[in-house]
Amino acid sequence: MQSNLWFIDQLNRRVEIPFPPKRIVSLVPSQTELLYDLGLENEVVGQTLFCIHPAEFHKTKPRIGGTKKLNLQKIRELQPDLIIGNKEENDQSQVEELMKEFPVWMSDIQNLDQALDMIQKIGDLCHKKTEASQLVQQINLGFKSLVQTKTKKKGVYLIWREPWMAAGKNTFINDLLQRLQIENLAETVEGRYPQITTEWLRLVQPETILLSSEPYPFKEIHLEELRQICPYAQIQLVDGELFSWYGSRLLLSSSYLATLS
Repeated sequence: MQSNLWFIDQLNRRVEIPFPPKRIVSLVPSQTELLYDLGLENEVVGQTLFCIHPAEFHKTKPRIGGTKKLNLQKIRELQPDLIIGNKEENDQSQVEELMKEFPVWMSDIQNLDQALDMIQKIGDLCHKKTEASQLVQQINLGFKSLVQTKTKKKGVYLIWREPWMAAGKNTFINDLLQRLQIENLAETVEGRYPQITTEWLRLVQPETILLSSEPYPFKEIHLEELRQICPYAQIQLVDGELFSWYGSRLLLSSSYLATLS
């Protein structure tokens, strides 16, 4: 039996939710995977095209468009009693439209602490408080085991090509770079995901360049291109999911980060 309860989301909004929610639509891939790992397989009734984890959700759950281009009519047809989105990943105007009709809980994540806060809060509002607490504890332990013995390096984390784009200040990726002892040179450029030029790369000469597997699918061929620009940099392909998915995939992130030289 449900009864309406009030919860505070990460935009500091009060959201009234039928508790526990029985029909959840997730607008964000990393949060979809989190819902599965919290044991909400039956409650999730809709997800985006980019929600590829877990595989069984990707194959069986109704899809409601992309994170930036939601199909509002499909969402209405699913009659959710809770929609879970994210400030950065979803289009503000579409989310505001949904807020007029459904309870919408929003996350806003720029660092690991906020990610852990999101996990716990989603656990609370989905009646999975204990499971969420256990996840948070495990993730915390993993990141505490990252030993900060490496010499700090100046680096850049690239997410796009033509034009080059990097993860900059106030991003979740930037927080993980700091934990890797990488001084993010893109923090000095205006914007959270700034465009940068070949000339800028030549000028700053990063010691390390990380090429993400998403959203741009960097491959080995791009390493040689960048070696022509930054011949002294250590350049490597990295798993973008383990740098940017801020849900339960963080269970894998700390051990992965520890392998990066």
